[in-house]
Amino acid sequence: INHAKSAGVPIIIAVNKIDKQTANVDRIRQQLTEHDILVEDYGGDVILCPVSAKTGEGIDNLLDSVLLMADLKELKANPNHSAKGTIVEAKLDKGRGPVANVIVLNGTLRVGDNVVAGTITGKVRAMTDDKGKMIKEAGPSTPVSIIGLGDVPNAGDALYAVNGDDKELLKMVAEERKNKERQDLIKEHKMSYEDAITKMAEGELKNFNVIVKADVQGSVEAVKDSLIKLSGNGVKVTVVHSGVGAINETDVTLADSSESIIIGFNVRPDAKAKVLAERSKVSIKIYRIIYEAIEDVQNAMKGLVVPKFQDVYVGKAEVKQTFKIKGVGLIAGCVVSDGKVVRNGKLMIYRNDVKICEGNVLTLKHYKDEVKEVSAGSECGISIENFNEIKVGDYIECYVEEEIKQ
Repeated sequence: INHAKSAGVPIIIAVNKIDKQTANVDRIRQQLTEHDILVEDYGGDVILCPVSAKTGEGIDNLLDSVLLMADLKELKANPNHSAKGTIVEAKLDKGRGPVANVIVLNGTLRVGDNVVAGTITGKVRAMTDDKGKMIKEAGPSTPVSIIGLGDVPNAGDALYAVNGDDKELLKMVAEERKNKERQDLIKEHKMSYEDAITKMAEGELKNFNVIVKADVQGSVEAVKDSLIKLSGNGVKVTVVHSGVGAINETDVTLADSSESIIIGFNVRPDAKAKVLAERSKVSIKIYRIIYEAIEDVQNAMKGLVVPKFQDVYVGKAEVKQTFKIKGVGLIAGCVVSDGKVVRNGKLMIYRNDVKICEGNVLTLKHYKDEVKEVSAGSECGISIENFNEIKVGDYIECYVEEEIKQ
């Protein structure tokens, strides 16, 4: 729902599994109102189609609804133009070389067409439809798999067919796109949290999009409401999405498409989300105290100085066993899986990607020796100041405080 709203596209709801005796479509209609989706039965303008993928019931009505929406929105395409499409997915096949799945948006794509996809050029040597059947041409709205590109394009790239006589144009377009991509890499156009703070302070940023994730619903609402109330001074704060639980891939994808910053309160990104965020240049900012998040944004909007210190991640350890030592308390027997754990570090303990505690290192041992740090791949024993509830399977993240360069 948030993806569709962010993209500004029409929504059609398909409610599946209505063949089940427990099916309750009215409950779905009611739940949709909680997300500001008012269906036609409730006096709104959103089409809702009850369907069963198992029996086929309602599928014809769903397809008719899609066609009706296309007519109302006057969604049209001309099959007589040179093809324009979008790369949905692409991969390198050992036998066939680069393979791209494309949806043709306009015109007709034919075998033999010279094409440009992002910064990649090539010629359509073969084309198959969604059932794997070899075809010679594909018109608007047709999904096809093509081979013949010089390299693997990026998902989301636009694909254009170019006339055979325009080979020089083909080279120029490809070169221009490469230059543009190089410039984009230099600029790293995805805005970081710090960039957003700076731009707000300078009055350059007018819309500040945020995705909020927290450990409990109360925290979500508190952060969300407080951020929205900060709108002013020419800057509008919009919470694109909010929810309870770890920051996942869907959150990062939505942040990427809506140019949002992700703010987490007592939660962290899971492994896949972390990799995707680094690749997509999506900024994730984690807070432990609500007012710190509010204060950061508020200070930026007022043009004040950003806080001078921040916690910098240095490593992570997984708890493999626990044991008690008289006079010390509960010791977590860990394996350092990433970076390192340092004795003067601040520890944050996560259970199922939700933070349950934070504290300082009381003792850090490698076998029986007290050490200053333990690096990735090594075992260690950690006791945490004023915390004796550690369990096997918990993750311990280590941070050190560093001064932010002004």
